[in-house]
Order: sequence, then C-alpha cells, then structure tokens
Amino acid sequence: MTGIGELALLLSLGLLIGLVLGGLGGGGAVLTVPLLVFVVGQEPLAATSSSLVIVGLAALTGVGSHLRAGTVRWRTGLALGAAGVPAAYVGSLVGAAVEPDLLLLLFAVVMVVAAGAMVRRRGPRPGALPVEGPEAGPAPAPPPATGTGGTQVVDRTETDADRRAGVLTVAGGGLGVGLLTGFLGVGGGFVVVPALVVLLGLPMRLAVGTSLVVVAVNSGAALLSRMTHTELEWSVVLPFAAAAMVATLLGRRASGRVPQASLQKAFAGLLVLVALYTGAEAVLALAA
Repeated sequence: MTGIGELALLLSLGLLIGLVLGGLGGGGAVLTVPLLVFVVGQEPLAATSSSLVIVGLAALTGVGSHLRAGTVRWRTGLALGAAGVPAAYVGSLVGAAVEPDLLLLLFAVVMVVAAGAMVRRRGPRPGALPVEGPEAGPAPAPPPATGTGGTQVVDRTETDADRRAGVLTVAGGGLGVGLLTGFLGVGGGFVVVPALVVLLGLPMRLAVGTSLVVVAVNSGAALLSRMTHTELEWSVVLPFAAAAMVATLLGRRASGRVPQASLQKAFAGLLVLVALYTGAEAVLALAA
C-alpha cells in the first residue's frame, strides 16, 4: 500500500470510530482494536495501546462539545472515572501478559456483550436517582403520603435505598469499566451509557456526554501504565486519532437528527459480524 493509500485508510477508519463515539457515546473503541489488527496490521498488544490514545483523544473532543451544550455531569463522570483508575492500571499489566490470540478471542466476547448492551438500552428504572437541570424534564410525582389526623408522613425509605443501591452499582461498574479499559484497550462507554440511563435516570444526551468523561479518564490512566513497556506507532496513531477527533464532533451534531434506536441496532449488528470474524481468526490461530 502506498503512503497516500495508507493515510487515506487510516483517516477513513478514524472517521468511522469518531462518528460512533460521538453519536452513541460508546462502542467505537470496541471496533478500534480489530480494525488496527486486521486492517492496519498491528499486533494485538500494540493495537490495544494505540486504541487508548485514539479513543481517549476522541473522547476528550466529545467532552468539549457536550460541555458547551451543557450535557455533561462532571461529578458523576469524574467519580466513575476515578473508581476505574486503579482497575485500569491492573488491567493493563494483566493484558500485557496474555497471549495475543487469546486476547483477540476475549475481545470477540466483549464485542458480543457490547452489541447486547446497545440493543437493550432502555429508560430509567423506578427509583433511579433524580436528574436536575434543563435536561431533567417534568419533576416526578411525590411518593404516596401516609398518616392520620391530617398529618402527612412521606415514606422515603425505599427511594433512599434505591439511591444507595444505584450509586454502589454504578461505582462497581466504574471498576469494571476501568479493568476492561486497561486489559483490552476499550473505553467502556457501551457499559457506562446504559448504566447512567438505567441506574441514575440520566437522559440519553446527558449519559452520552458524561460517559465520554469516563472513557477519557480511564484511557489516560491505562495508557500511562503501558508507556514503560509499549512503543506506539505514531505514524498510525496520529492520523487515525485526528480523524476520530473531527468525526466525534460530526457524530455529536448528527446524533440528534437520526433515531438513536436505529443507530444502536445497526451498530450492534456490525459488532456481531466483526466479533464472529475476530473470534474465528483467534480460534484458528490458537488451534494451530
């Protein structure tokens, strides 16, 4: 492949990843590693490290765009990201010790899980943490009151328990996302977005913007832990990342014009196809 042809390929792949990340807030990183391995020709460990740079920079770009639109919950995003930092460090050390073809097989499994998370996104569960601000919508009706003699006592025990359970569950999710980020070089947005919607009751736009904060924090932490034993191929990473950053902004603008459910189902189908190919290649290599 000529230099111009390779550059055009990298830019095209970066545009694809950025559009997914900007439009859906997650899932793009899951495709980055297989593309780097099977299309660009990188080794799996190098591809996971390159993915951290590409996805981390694209996520930062997306955060800036969402910040201007007021669709980022900083405290939530930074809390989840901070919970995942130690797990990202541990995951990166473990990933470096795993046999490359086994790493690809595990990646195929993660892609199938990501596809399932995409198509199963739904609204917030009852008792989810309330959302404040312009994105919140109408205030929920107060819980039923109990009491006698004209005195009303509001029973908030179940709601408070739900709040604590939601916070603990999402914090645990932050640890899991950090581990995935470090181990496989994925941002984990496909896990964070559904968790923010279902458990914390955030509207989709707020969930997407907030998830990008988590992706950026975890990607940076995992990359720092790899710098001592991984060399990046900057001639590949820089054009790929630049195109992904631009496309993230485009995906952010286009996300409000295309039905999210249709995008999620289409991308989930693509993930399954890539997962089947990746898994088959990994199994054949391991068998040999």
